[in-house]
Amino acid sequence: MDILISVFPQLFKGTGVTIQLFFFTLIGSIPLGILFAFVLCSNSKIFKPIVQTYVWLMRGTPLLLQLIFAFYGLATVGVVLDRFEAAVFAFILNYAAYFAEIFRGGIQSIPKGQYEAAQVLRLTPWQTISKIIIPQVGKITLPSVGNEVISLVKDTSLIYILGLSDVMRIGKIAMEREATLLPLIGVGIIYLVLTGFFTVLLKQIEKRLDYYR
Repeated sequence: MDILISVFPQLFKGTGVTIQLFFFTLIGSIPLGILFAFVLCSNSKIFKPIVQTYVWLMRGTPLLLQLIFAFYGLATVGVVLDRFEAAVFAFILNYAAYFAEIFRGGIQSIPKGQYEAAQVLRLTPWQTISKIIIPQVGKITLPSVGNEVISLVKDTSLIYILGLSDVMRIGKIAMEREATLLPLIGVGIIYLVLTGFFTVLLKQIEKRLDYYR
């Protein structure tokens, strides 16, 4: 038990890296996912196939492989990213693909009559998207987005492969140093707290969006 208590301060330091990656990924991937979703719903013969291929590649290959490629693979063609930048780059591209599919489903579930009503009201395309489409898509897709957010918290543990000092890597080092699994229990507790916090937060957001029902 003393080992678990002594290792917590180190784990908390690693939590900073985990949380930074989490927020940078959301900030980058959600807007990108929305943009890609509208492309997927369009009739573009150029951009739609490109985005479809991108989504297929990102969803069809392991995130761990994408992390390795972002750091080691890009360096071979002259694109050198530091470890954290490579992690953010890979995570944003990966999660944008998943969010694109989620938002695409939300957009396609909105009745065509609402688009026609927007035309009757002479709303611009941007007004239609920002005032009618996106608020409803947000409500419709929130449970699925919430699942991805929780998955993101747990997926951040994969960056240990790049040698970043996140919660998982610090816990692994402590486990090997102390020859006990107790540090990994500490890692599990931290991830449970993080996922629990975001689960509660997402439920509160869902309650506030109830007026779209």
